[in-house]
Amino acid sequence: MAAVPGGRSVHVRVPASTANLGPGFDSIGLALGLWDEYTVTTRDEPGLSIDVAGHGADEVPTDESHLVHATIQYTWRELGYEPPAGLGLVAGNGVPHGRGLGSSATAIVAGVVAAQALSMLDLPGRGDPVELDLAAAGHLASVLEGHPDNASASVYGGLTVSWMPDLSGRDRAERTVTARPVLHPEIEVVVLVPDAQLATRTARAVLPREVPLASAAANAGRAALLVHALTAEPGFLHGATRDWLHQEARRASYPASMALVDALRSDGHAAVISGAGPSVLVLTTRSARDAVTLPPQWFDWHRLTPGVPVVGAQVTAC
Repeated sequence: MAAVPGGRSVHVRVPASTANLGPGFDSIGLALGLWDEYTVTTRDEPGLSIDVAGHGADEVPTDESHLVHATIQYTWRELGYEPPAGLGLVAGNGVPHGRGLGSSATAIVAGVVAAQALSMLDLPGRGDPVELDLAAAGHLASVLEGHPDNASASVYGGLTVSWMPDLSGRDRAERTVTARPVLHPEIEVVVLVPDAQLATRTARAVLPREVPLASAAANAGRAALLVHALTAEPGFLHGATRDWLHQEARRASYPASMALVDALRSDGHAAVISGAGPSVLVLTTRSARDAVTLPPQWFDWHRLTPGVPVVGAQVTAC
Protein backbone atom coordinates (compact mmCIF):
# COMPACT_ATOMS: atom_id res chain seq x y z
CA MET A 1 0.00 0.00 0.00
CA ALA A 2 1.46 3.36 -1.06
CA ALA A 3 1.83 6.02 1.61
CA VAL A 4 0.62 9.59 1.25
CA PRO A 5 3.76 11.74 1.61
CA GLY A 6 4.10 14.45 4.23
CA GLY A 7 4.87 18.04 3.40
CA ARG A 8 1.98 18.54 1.00
CA SER A 9 -0.75 21.16 1.21
CA VAL A 10 -3.88 21.92 -0.80
CA HIS A 11 -6.63 24.53 -0.66
CA VAL A 12 -10.19 23.31 -1.20
CA ARG A 13 -13.36 25.27 -2.07
CA VAL A 14 -16.77 23.57 -2.12
CA PRO A 15 -20.17 25.23 -2.67
CA ALA A 16 -23.30 24.75 -0.62
CA SER A 17 -26.29 23.05 -2.19
CA THR A 18 -30.04 22.79 -2.02
CA ALA A 19 -31.77 19.49 -2.68
CA ASN A 20 -35.18 18.09 -3.60
CA LEU A 21 -36.46 21.41 -5.03
CA GLY A 22 -39.93 20.13 -4.22
CA PRO A 23 -40.62 16.85 -6.04
CA GLY A 24 -37.01 15.84 -6.85
CA PHE A 25 -36.57 13.95 -3.57
CA ASP A 26 -33.04 12.54 -3.10
CA SER A 27 -32.26 13.07 -6.79
CA ILE A 28 -32.26 16.73 -7.90
CA GLY A 29 -29.74 19.20 -6.52
CA LEU A 30 -28.63 22.76 -7.16
CA ALA A 31 -25.35 24.35 -6.11
CA LEU A 32 -25.48 27.61 -4.15
CA GLY A 33 -22.87 30.36 -4.06
CA LEU A 34 -22.00 29.91 -0.39
CA TRP A 35 -18.58 28.33 0.07
CA ASP A 36 -16.66 26.29 2.61
CA GLU A 37 -12.89 26.59 2.29
CA TYR A 38 -10.19 24.34 3.74
CA THR A 39 -6.43 24.14 3.77
CA VAL A 40 -5.23 20.58 4.35
CA THR A 41 -1.58 19.79 5.05
CA THR A 42 0.12 16.41 5.42
CA ARG A 43 2.97 16.09 7.91
CA ASP A 44 5.75 13.63 8.63
CA GLU A 45 5.37 14.25 12.38
CA PRO A 46 2.49 12.46 14.15
CA GLY A 47 -0.49 14.49 15.30
CA LEU A 48 -3.67 16.19 14.20
CA SER A 49 -4.48 19.90 14.37
CA ILE A 50 -7.87 21.35 13.35
CA ASP A 51 -8.78 25.03 13.41
CA VAL A 52 -12.32 26.11 12.52
CA ALA A 53 -13.72 29.56 11.82
CA GLY A 54 -17.12 30.65 10.55
CA HIS A 55 -20.43 28.79 10.85
CA GLY A 56 -20.45 26.09 13.51
CA ALA A 57 -16.99 26.98 14.79
CA ASP A 58 -18.12 26.46 18.39
CA GLU A 59 -20.13 23.32 17.58
CA VAL A 60 -18.06 21.03 15.37
CA PRO A 61 -15.46 18.69 16.91
CA THR A 62 -11.78 19.40 16.45
CA ASP A 63 -10.60 15.84 16.88
CA GLU A 64 -10.54 12.78 14.61
CA SER A 65 -14.34 12.80 14.38
CA HIS A 66 -14.37 16.08 12.43
CA LEU A 67 -16.31 15.23 9.28
CA VAL A 68 -13.71 16.48 6.80
CA HIS A 69 -10.91 14.64 8.57
CA ALA A 70 -12.92 11.43 8.87
CA THR A 71 -13.81 11.63 5.17
CA ILE A 72 -10.18 12.14 4.17
CA GLN A 73 -9.20 9.01 6.08
CA TYR A 74 -12.07 7.02 4.54
CA THR A 75 -11.16 8.14 1.03
CA TRP A 76 -7.50 7.21 1.45
CA ARG A 77 -8.55 3.72 2.57
CA GLU A 78 -10.88 3.40 -0.42
CA LEU A 79 -8.12 4.53 -2.80
CA GLY A 80 -5.62 2.14 -1.23
CA TYR A 81 -3.28 4.69 0.41
CA GLU A 82 -1.63 4.67 3.81
CA PRO A 83 -2.33 7.98 5.62
CA PRO A 84 0.60 10.24 6.54
CA ALA A 85 1.80 10.43 10.12
CA GLY A 86 0.18 13.79 10.76
CA LEU A 87 -2.42 16.13 9.32
CA GLY A 88 -3.37 19.78 9.67
CA LEU A 89 -6.79 21.17 8.76
CA VAL A 90 -7.81 24.82 8.68
CA ALA A 91 -11.52 25.31 7.97
CA GLY A 92 -13.43 28.43 7.01
CA ASN A 93 -17.13 27.53 7.07
CA GLY A 94 -19.27 29.74 4.87
CA VAL A 95 -22.22 27.33 4.74
CA PRO A 96 -24.71 27.56 7.65
CA HIS A 97 -25.11 24.29 9.55
CA GLY A 98 -28.39 22.48 10.11
CA ARG A 99 -30.35 24.73 7.74
CA GLY A 100 -30.96 22.45 4.75
CA LEU A 101 -28.10 23.92 2.71
CA GLY A 102 -26.00 20.78 2.41
CA SER A 103 -23.35 21.57 5.03
CA SER A 104 -22.59 17.90 5.71
CA ALA A 105 -22.37 17.10 2.00
CA THR A 106 -20.08 20.10 1.52
CA ALA A 107 -17.74 18.80 4.22
CA ILE A 108 -17.81 15.27 2.82
CA VAL A 109 -17.05 16.47 -0.71
CA ALA A 110 -14.20 18.60 0.64
CA GLY A 111 -12.70 15.58 2.38
CA VAL A 112 -12.98 13.38 -0.69
CA VAL A 113 -11.35 15.83 -3.12
CA ALA A 114 -8.64 16.81 -0.61
CA ALA A 115 -7.72 13.14 -0.18
CA GLN A 116 -7.71 12.66 -3.95
CA ALA A 117 -5.36 15.58 -4.48
CA LEU A 118 -2.97 14.81 -1.63
CA SER A 119 -2.51 11.21 -2.79
CA MET A 120 -1.59 12.13 -6.37
CA LEU A 121 1.81 11.08 -7.62
CA ASP A 122 2.64 14.63 -8.74
CA LEU A 123 0.92 17.77 -7.53
CA PRO A 124 1.02 20.86 -9.77
CA GLY A 125 2.89 24.01 -8.79
CA ARG A 126 1.77 26.25 -5.98
CA GLY A 127 -1.44 28.09 -6.85
CA ASP A 128 -2.22 25.84 -9.79
CA PRO A 129 -5.50 23.89 -10.00
CA VAL A 130 -5.52 20.17 -9.31
CA GLU A 131 -7.35 18.01 -11.84
CA LEU A 132 -9.88 15.89 -9.96
CA ASP A 133 -11.73 12.67 -10.74
CA LEU A 134 -15.17 14.23 -10.24
CA ALA A 135 -17.06 11.04 -11.05
CA ALA A 136 -15.20 9.16 -8.32
CA ALA A 137 -15.64 12.08 -5.93
CA GLY A 138 -19.37 12.21 -6.60
CA HIS A 139 -19.76 8.50 -5.97
CA LEU A 140 -17.72 8.36 -2.75
CA ALA A 141 -19.43 11.46 -1.37
CA SER A 142 -22.87 10.11 -2.24
CA VAL A 143 -22.13 6.78 -0.54
CA LEU A 144 -21.04 8.58 2.64
CA GLU A 145 -23.96 11.03 2.51
CA GLY A 146 -26.45 8.25 1.78
CA HIS A 147 -28.07 10.04 -1.16
CA PRO A 148 -26.59 11.84 -4.17
CA ASP A 149 -28.52 15.10 -4.51
CA ASN A 150 -26.51 17.48 -2.31
CA ALA A 151 -23.20 15.74 -2.90
CA SER A 152 -23.48 15.83 -6.69
CA ALA A 153 -24.38 19.52 -6.75
CA SER A 154 -21.40 20.36 -4.56
CA VAL A 155 -19.06 18.26 -6.71
CA TYR A 156 -20.14 19.54 -10.12
CA GLY A 157 -21.88 22.87 -9.50
CA GLY A 158 -25.02 23.97 -11.34
CA LEU A 159 -28.08 21.75 -11.63
CA THR A 160 -27.68 18.00 -11.15
CA VAL A 161 -29.93 14.96 -11.47
CA SER A 162 -28.40 11.85 -9.87
CA TRP A 163 -29.08 8.30 -8.87
CA MET A 164 -27.17 5.72 -6.86
CA PRO A 165 -25.88 2.46 -8.36
CA ASP A 166 -28.60 0.00 -9.31
CA LEU A 167 -27.21 -3.50 -9.74
CA SER A 168 -30.35 -4.82 -11.39
CA GLY A 169 -31.53 -4.22 -14.92
CA ARG A 170 -29.75 -3.25 -18.11
CA ASP A 171 -28.94 0.29 -16.93
CA ARG A 172 -27.06 -0.81 -13.82
CA ALA A 173 -24.02 1.26 -12.88
CA GLU A 174 -20.97 0.74 -10.72
CA ARG A 175 -20.98 4.35 -9.54
CA THR A 176 -23.42 7.11 -8.79
CA VAL A 177 -24.60 8.57 -12.09
CA THR A 178 -25.08 12.32 -12.47
CA ALA A 179 -26.63 14.21 -15.36
CA ARG A 180 -25.95 17.94 -15.57
CA PRO A 181 -28.77 19.78 -17.34
CA VAL A 182 -27.93 23.37 -18.21
CA LEU A 183 -29.86 25.83 -16.06
CA HIS A 184 -31.97 28.41 -17.94
CA PRO A 185 -30.09 31.74 -17.91
CA GLU A 186 -33.02 33.59 -16.33
CA ILE A 187 -33.27 31.31 -13.28
CA GLU A 188 -32.47 32.92 -9.94
CA VAL A 189 -32.71 31.59 -6.39
CA VAL A 190 -33.71 33.25 -3.16
CA VAL A 191 -32.91 31.42 0.08
CA LEU A 192 -34.73 32.31 3.28
CA VAL A 193 -32.79 31.12 6.32
CA PRO A 194 -34.08 30.97 9.91
CA ASP A 195 -31.95 31.13 13.03
CA ALA A 196 -33.30 27.71 14.08
CA GLN A 197 -31.52 24.52 13.09
CA LEU A 198 -32.87 21.09 12.19
CA ALA A 199 -30.77 17.94 11.97
CA THR A 200 -31.23 16.01 8.73
CA ARG A 201 -31.61 12.73 10.63
CA THR A 202 -34.53 14.25 12.56
CA ALA A 203 -36.25 15.37 9.37
CA ARG A 204 -35.77 12.00 7.69
CA ALA A 205 -37.02 10.05 10.71
CA VAL A 206 -40.61 11.24 10.20
CA LEU A 207 -40.87 10.24 6.53
CA PRO A 208 -43.36 7.46 5.70
CA ARG A 209 -42.00 4.15 4.47
CA GLU A 210 -44.73 3.91 1.82
CA VAL A 211 -46.74 6.41 -0.21
CA PRO A 212 -49.93 5.89 -2.24
CA LEU A 213 -49.44 5.02 -5.90
CA ALA A 214 -51.39 8.12 -6.95
CA SER A 215 -49.03 10.34 -4.95
CA ALA A 216 -45.97 8.66 -6.43
CA ALA A 217 -47.32 9.12 -9.95
CA ALA A 218 -48.18 12.77 -9.35
CA ASN A 219 -44.75 13.42 -7.89
CA ALA A 220 -42.99 11.74 -10.82
CA GLY A 221 -44.82 13.97 -13.26
CA ARG A 222 -43.91 17.14 -11.40
CA ALA A 223 -40.25 16.07 -11.06
CA ALA A 224 -40.05 15.64 -14.82
CA LEU A 225 -41.72 19.02 -15.33
CA LEU A 226 -39.29 20.59 -12.84
CA VAL A 227 -36.26 19.72 -14.98
CA HIS A 228 -38.04 21.20 -18.01
CA ALA A 229 -38.95 24.37 -16.10
CA LEU A 230 -35.40 24.85 -14.82
CA THR A 231 -33.83 24.38 -18.22
CA ALA A 232 -36.34 25.60 -20.81
CA GLU A 233 -39.55 27.21 -19.52
CA PRO A 234 -39.33 28.92 -16.11
CA GLY A 235 -43.00 29.81 -16.39
CA PHE A 236 -43.78 26.28 -15.22
CA LEU A 237 -41.80 26.62 -11.96
CA HIS A 238 -44.77 27.09 -9.64
CA GLY A 239 -46.60 23.97 -10.80
CA ALA A 240 -43.36 22.02 -11.17
CA THR A 241 -42.39 22.46 -7.51
CA ARG A 242 -45.45 20.74 -6.02
CA ASP A 243 -44.39 17.81 -3.83
CA TRP A 244 -46.24 14.72 -2.56
CA LEU A 245 -43.42 12.79 -0.86
CA HIS A 246 -41.76 14.65 1.98
CA GLN A 247 -42.76 18.22 2.82
CA GLU A 248 -46.20 17.55 4.32
CA ALA A 249 -44.84 14.59 6.28
CA ARG A 250 -42.33 16.96 7.87
CA ARG A 251 -44.69 19.87 8.49
CA ALA A 252 -44.70 19.36 12.25
CA SER A 253 -40.88 19.39 12.27
CA TYR A 254 -40.70 22.90 10.81
CA PRO A 255 -44.13 24.57 11.09
CA ALA A 256 -42.78 28.11 10.56
CA SER A 257 -41.01 27.02 7.39
CA MET A 258 -44.11 25.35 5.96
CA ALA A 259 -46.23 28.38 6.86
CA LEU A 260 -43.75 30.53 4.92
CA VAL A 261 -43.86 28.13 1.96
CA ASP A 262 -47.66 28.29 2.02
CA ALA A 263 -47.66 32.11 2.13
CA LEU A 264 -45.16 32.46 -0.70
CA ARG A 265 -46.89 29.89 -2.91
CA SER A 266 -50.22 31.60 -2.38
CA ASP A 267 -48.56 34.74 -3.79
CA GLY A 268 -47.45 32.80 -6.86
CA HIS A 269 -43.84 32.09 -5.91
CA ALA A 270 -42.25 28.65 -6.46
CA ALA A 271 -41.31 28.14 -2.81
CA VAL A 272 -40.15 24.81 -1.37
CA ILE A 273 -38.29 23.50 1.63
CA SER A 274 -34.55 23.52 0.98
CA GLY A 275 -33.25 19.99 1.48
CA ALA A 276 -34.30 18.69 4.88
CA GLY A 277 -35.07 22.23 6.05
CA PRO A 278 -35.75 24.44 7.79
CA SER A 279 -34.58 27.00 5.16
CA VAL A 280 -36.97 27.88 2.36
CA LEU A 281 -35.88 28.04 -1.28
CA VAL A 282 -37.66 30.12 -3.90
CA LEU A 283 -36.96 29.31 -7.55
CA THR A 284 -37.59 32.45 -9.54
CA THR A 285 -36.31 34.57 -12.42
CA ARG A 286 -34.13 37.65 -12.66
CA SER A 287 -37.10 39.90 -13.33
CA ALA A 288 -39.12 38.51 -10.41
CA ARG A 289 -36.38 38.04 -7.83
CA ASP A 290 -36.92 41.33 -6.00
CA ALA A 291 -40.60 40.50 -5.55
CA VAL A 292 -39.66 37.59 -3.27
CA THR A 293 -39.73 39.19 0.17
CA LEU A 294 -40.16 37.99 3.71
CA PRO A 295 -43.57 38.75 5.26
CA PRO A 296 -43.30 40.87 8.47
CA GLN A 297 -43.93 37.95 10.82
CA TRP A 298 -40.70 36.29 9.59
CA PHE A 299 -38.60 39.29 10.65
CA ASP A 300 -35.93 37.10 12.27
CA TRP A 301 -35.17 35.19 9.05
CA HIS A 302 -32.41 36.10 6.61
CA ARG A 303 -32.86 36.61 2.87
CA LEU A 304 -29.96 35.44 0.71
CA THR A 305 -29.44 35.62 -3.04
CA PRO A 306 -26.31 33.44 -3.41
CA GLY A 307 -26.61 32.62 -7.09
CA VAL A 308 -25.89 29.25 -8.66
CA PRO A 309 -22.19 28.60 -9.39
CA VAL A 310 -21.51 26.69 -12.60
CA VAL A 311 -18.48 24.99 -11.04
CA GLY A 312 -18.33 22.84 -7.95
CA ALA A 313 -15.45 21.53 -5.88
CA GLN A 314 -12.08 23.10 -6.64
CA VAL A 315 -8.61 22.27 -5.36
CA THR A 316 -5.39 24.22 -5.78
CA ALA A 317 -1.91 23.26 -4.65
CA CYS A 318 -0.37 25.34 -1.86
